[in-house]
Amino acid sequence: MSVSDIVQLEIEGPVAIVTLNRPEALNALSRELSARLAEVFAALHSREDIKVAILTGAGRAFCAGMDLKQLSSGETRLQSADEVEGAGHRRFGIAPFDRPVIAAVNGFAITGGLELAMCCDIRIAAEGARFADTHARVGVIPGGRMSALLSRLVGIGRAKEMSLGGNVIDAATAERWGLVNRVAPPDDLMPICLKLAHDIATADIGYIRLYNRLIEENFETTYAEAVEHEHVTSRNANQTFERSRVDQDAIASRARSN
Repeated sequence: MSVSDIVQLEIEGPVAIVTLNRPEALNALSRELSARLAEVFAALHSREDIKVAILTGAGRAFCAGMDLKQLSSGETRLQSADEVEGAGHRRFGIAPFDRPVIAAVNGFAITGGLELAMCCDIRIAAEGARFADTHARVGVIPGGRMSALLSRLVGIGRAKEMSLGGNVIDAATAERWGLVNRVAPPDDLMPICLKLAHDIATADIGYIRLYNRLIEENFETTYAEAVEHEHVTSRNANQTFERSRVDQDAIASRARSN
């Protein structure tokens, strides 16, 4: 399998479908897969026709985490939690793509694979999906946002249960705890994700980018700060978009008159 084949890309109108394609290794994050994933999302960033991306895995896993065979061979290394360009800061290569990413969690999402799913904006899981954080069991401190994101999604007590206990939870529990948005029958997973993606894509790409970022930024602040930040962002953005509409109308009017 060539390097380009280990991450497959399909385009369906304004939606990109990105598939991790190492099913024999449960889509474990090898050095090559990680690099290719980053390349794909960097390329998608430059495409103004793409408004939403869906990330999923081939076979019976979404992603089983870091490639432990490659790690044990000394071919690569885990990224430390405080590395400036580490997996957490880069969202495993997703960060350059400034539009929503939906995780279609088709199977196992374990440790680094769970982090990868959480680094997506929205998570929808198949009924057979399974989730776990085994960092503590293997003696590794996470560097892909696990300690930052998991407690914000499921609460501090449940985060500690998952991360310190290391046990697997099923899709129904993940939905009940707030780790995933919803659970779907396996055959319905991609159709549901595609419908949601196309629903999102009906909006203008400028609004999608800005609103997605605003939600992220306000999630990290106090309530009062979030209210003020929304007010300022709304005022500035709506003025900008209004000027843009006026300019576009003027251009269209001149074109018609010519």
